[in-house]
Formats: sequence, structure tokens, C-alpha cells
Amino acid sequence: MTFTWTLWFALFGLIFGHGLPGAVVGGITGFIIDSLRQGQRRRVTPEAGGYVSPLFALLGAVAKSDGRVSEAEIAVAERLMQRMGLEPEQRKQAIISFNAGKQVEFDVTPAIEDLRRWVGLRRDHAFPVLDVVIETVLAEGNPPPEKMAILRQLAFALRVSDMELMALMAMKGYAWNATGGSRGRGYANYGNGGYVPPQRTTQGPDPYTVLGIARSVDDRAVKRAYRKLISEHHPDRLGDLPEAMRKQAESRASEINAAYERIKAERGFK
Repeated sequence: MTFTWTLWFALFGLIFGHGLPGAVVGGITGFIIDSLRQGQRRRVTPEAGGYVSPLFALLGAVAKSDGRVSEAEIAVAERLMQRMGLEPEQRKQAIISFNAGKQVEFDVTPAIEDLRRWVGLRRDHAFPVLDVVIETVLAEGNPPPEKMAILRQLAFALRVSDMELMALMAMKGYAWNATGGSRGRGYANYGNGGYVPPQRTTQGPDPYTVLGIARSVDDRAVKRAYRKLISEHHPDRLGDLPEAMRKQAESRASEINAAYERIKAERGFK
């Protein structure tokens, strides 16, 4: 914690507040301001590396949720460790966490809560976390409901809507309709075979889904949605996240720009 305002107010009180009593009052006032500013920074800026253990535990749980962990899902976790440039000790912890997540008795809720606390108010940090989990969800193609249920539980905890989740899936080349399942804190209840998995698209992502809007909206709504998305997904806002997550953010920003350009060309506006 820094004491910049404490020192400045104490000095101000010393000069203009009749000596030592003024310095004490000024110092207390400045200390309160410094404490509030420090608390705000803690809420806004996530602790570097604080997501590694809960993230890999959640990846293990996603991989095991359908009863077996495939080589493709293990490969996703290994590639992520490499891309994130984890130190040996961090890599060891990631492996331990992944294996813990694979256990039948593992409860995903505490891991999701840890990620929610780490993300805090930073929605721009929520999307890279979801992006990584989506890779595991889609590792074997069209995912079963158990995997999607964990993903939706995480998205709900990170204050990311189904529409935004549909956009992230679209950027991965999958079309998904969020209707048809309940949105609880646990596994979604699709019931009576009502679950329809995300489907890989062959014609590229739908630009309207990527922007999270309906085709019926006007041009002004298109522009507003684009500006909001590109602001949230811009890699320059990611702070101390690893280069791997920054590259994923760059990829998402490219998808958003491409979708916007397609809609502009279709509608004929600049």
C-alpha cells in the first residue's frame, strides 16, 4: 500500500492546520483516501496468476463431466500450459489442479467462485477465462450437456449472458441456441432429450451472433453493439494476463471487426 495522500494531507495540515494537530488530522484523512484507493485497485486489478489453480481444476472437471477424459482434452490443457508460459512450479500446480478436477467427487462451484473473485469487476478478464474453458468444452466436437452446463454456470458467475456466450461460441465456429435448458447454479436440466448441442458451422460465424444482436436491429444498434464489444475484447485492456490470453483476445477482436465489416457491406453503411 502506498501512502501518497497520507503524506500530502499530513504536510498540508502541518502548514495550514496549526502544527502537529493539523498534521495528525490531515494524515488520518489522507490515510483513509489511500486505503479506499488501495481497496479499489484490489477489486479492479486481478492478482497475477491467481486464476491458474481454479482454472485448470475447472478444465479437469469439464473434461471428466461426460465420464472420461480424452486425449484431445488433455492436449488442450497441455497446450494452454505452454502458451501461458507457466513456471515449473505453476505448471506442477496446474497439473495437480487438473487431476483434482477429474475426480468424481469434485465440486466445480468453489473453483468457479475463485475465478469469479479473481475476475472481480473486470469483464474484459471474464472473456479470456471463458475462452479457455470453451476450448475444452469443444475439444471433441459437439459437446454433451454436462460440459455445457459447467460452461453456463461459469458464464453466469462471471456475469456473461447467454447471448454473449453464443457470440463466443460463434467465434469458435459453432452455432448454439441457448434456449431449451434451465439456468441453475448446477448442471442444466434439459429434460426429455431437449438438449441440442452447439453445431460446427460450415459457412463461417454468423456476424449478427458474433455481435450479439438480432438481424432486425437498426444500423445505430449495430454500431453501438460493435463499439461495446470491441471495447470489452480489446487486448490492450487485459493488463497482466499472459501473452496466450492476449493473443486470444486479439483473435476475438479480429472476429468482431470481421463481423462488423460483413454487416456494413450487407447493409451499405459506413
